[in-house]
Amino acid sequence: MNCKIMIYLTVLMLLVAGCTKELDQTAQSTATRDAVFSSEDGLKLYTLSFYNLLPDINTPFRTDATLSDFGATSSVPDYIREGAYSSRQGSGWDWSDLRNLNYFIQNCTNPAVPEEIRNNYIGLARFFRAYFYFEKLVRFGDVPWYGKPLGVGDTALLYKGRDDRSLIMDSIIADLDFAASHITAIADDSRSQISKTVVWGFKSRVCLFAGTFRKYQTSYNLSGTADTYLKLAVAAADSVMQSGVYNLNNAGDQPYRSLFISEAPVATEIMLADISSVSLSKFNDANWYFTSSTYGSRFSFTRTFINTYLMQDGRPFTDIPGHDTMVFASEVKNRDLRLGQTIRMGDYQRITGGNKVAAPAAFSYTYTGYMPIKWTLDDMYYDGGRLNTNSVSLMRYAEILLNYAEAKAELGTLTDQDWVLTVGAIRRRAGITGGLDHKPVRIDPYMQKTYFPDVSDPSIIEIRRERAIELCLEGFRMDDLIRWKHGELLKLPWNGFYVPALNKPLDLNGDGKLDVSFYTTAPSSKLSGVTYIDVSKQPQVLSNGTSGELHWLDNIKRDWHDYQYLYPIPYEDLQVNPNLKQNPGWAQ
Repeated sequence: MNCKIMIYLTVLMLLVAGCTKELDQTAQSTATRDAVFSSEDGLKLYTLSFYNLLPDINTPFRTDATLSDFGATSSVPDYIREGAYSSRQGSGWDWSDLRNLNYFIQNCTNPAVPEEIRNNYIGLARFFRAYFYFEKLVRFGDVPWYGKPLGVGDTALLYKGRDDRSLIMDSIIADLDFAASHITAIADDSRSQISKTVVWGFKSRVCLFAGTFRKYQTSYNLSGTADTYLKLAVAAADSVMQSGVYNLNNAGDQPYRSLFISEAPVATEIMLADISSVSLSKFNDANWYFTSSTYGSRFSFTRTFINTYLMQDGRPFTDIPGHDTMVFASEVKNRDLRLGQTIRMGDYQRITGGNKVAAPAAFSYTYTGYMPIKWTLDDMYYDGGRLNTNSVSLMRYAEILLNYAEAKAELGTLTDQDWVLTVGAIRRRAGITGGLDHKPVRIDPYMQKTYFPDVSDPSIIEIRRERAIELCLEGFRMDDLIRWKHGELLKLPWNGFYVPALNKPLDLNGDGKLDVSFYTTAPSSKLSGVTYIDVSKQPQVLSNGTSGELHWLDNIKRDWHDYQYLYPIPYEDLQVNPNLKQNPGWAQ
C-alpha cells in the first residue's frame, strides 16, 4: 500500500462504515451513504481504499524470486513438483474487493457532485475493476463477471457458472477505456496514484498479454482475434510515449539500478510505485530477503540466463569461443552494464560500520554464484529485517517501450525507427554500442535453441531477451511464459558458474583475494577468508563431477503440464459453488 493512502485509511473506515451493511444499531457519529457520495472529498476518501488491490511493497521482487525460469531457490516450488500441488492448495478466489468497487460505481450518482468529477472517480473504480479481473483472468481463465454488487436476493447470480474469457476481456477493455477517457490527471507527481498515462500503460500490458496468449495458446481457437488486441496494445503504449511525460532514466553512473534503490521514485521513468516512508514506518525487506540464508527463498540467477546478457559491442556472449568454460571473473567482463547492476560482480562493494568493503557473491546465500543486488541497498544495516527505504516500482516507462516493440513485432509492423526508439534506447542506456540503429536480421542460435525454438523472427527473439533482462525480478516472468506458451522453461537446470577444478580457490571479483573453493573431500587446512563448499553429493554438485558448472537440486524432479497454464479453482470454493467447474487437467 502507498504511504500517502495510509494517512487517510482510519478516516475512510469511519466515513464508509455504514455503506456496505445495515447494522442493528447505528452510532450517531457514523456517516450516511449520502455523506460519502455527496462531495468530492467523500469520493476521494472512498477511492483510496481501492489501492489495496495493488501489490504489497514486497510482492514485485518476490514474484519472480518464487517461480520463474531464470533463478534457483532453496527448494523446488510445489507448483512444478509432480503431484505436489492440487486444488486443495489453491488460492486467489477472493471477491471481496470487487464488491467494494461495484458498490462505489453503482452509488456514485449524486448530482450534488458535478458529473465530470463523479466520472473521474468512477473511472478510477473501473480501472481497479479491470485490474482485479485481469489478475483473475490470468490465474483462472474463465471467471464469473459481476458488474454490480450482489444483493440478498441475487442467489442465482452468486452461484452461477463462469463467463467466457472473451467476455471478461471485452469488459476489462471497456473499463480501461472509460478510465482513460474520464480520469483527469495525465500523471501524478508522487508516482503513487493512478493517472491517465498509468491506465494507458496498464492497457498496453493487458492487451499484449491477450494478443500473444491468443496467438500462441492455440487450443483456445482464438488466434483469429490476436491481432485485434495487439493493435490495442500498440495504441495504448503509443499514447504513453506521445504524452511526453516519461523518458528512460539516464542520470548518474548507475541509471538502471538507481530505479530500484532510490527512496523516492525516479519520476523520469517510474510511472507507478509503492513508496516507502520513514515517517510512517513503511519499509520493504528486499535486503533481508536477498541476503539472508534463512529468511527468503535464496534466489540466485542461473547461468543459462546470465548467458543471455550481450557483450557491450552487441555480440551475443555465447558466440565467444570458450564461453562455456570461462570462470566467473572473466565471463562478466565487458558485458551489458545491467549485469553489474543486477548481480554482485567486479568491484561491487558494501558498507559496514561506515566503511566500504569488497562484496563478492556470498555462498552463505547463493547456490549459483550469481547473487542479486537489483533491489538491495548497499549498506549492511538493512540486511537484518524489514528496514529498506527504497520505493518499489509497479510500472515504468521501459516496460511500455517493450510492450510497444513486442506488439508491433508480433503484428509484423516493427520498423527500424521503432527499434531505435524502444529496444535500441534501452540497450544504449545499458552501454551496448552495436545493433542500436536497426532491428536484428540474425537469429541468435543460443536464444532460439535454449528458449524459443518455435520462433523464427529475430526481432521477437531479441525483444524477449530484452524483456527478461530489463524486467527481471519485477514480477513479469511467469505471465510472459504463460502467454508465450513456454512453461516448460521452468524445468531448465538450476546451473551456476563454471568451476575449473576442485580445491582450487577462485577470486570472484578480481581484487587479488581468494573467495571460494569447492571440494569433494574436505581439505586438511583452509585459507583464511575463503568459503569452502562441499560438492560431493546432491543437492549441490559440479556437472562433470570434479569440474564444470555448479548444479543445485538436480535430484528433485521438476515437471510441467499444459493444464498448469491455469491455476485450479480452490477446492473449498468448488464445494460452495459446483457450477464453477474445475479447470481442465486439475482434479476436483
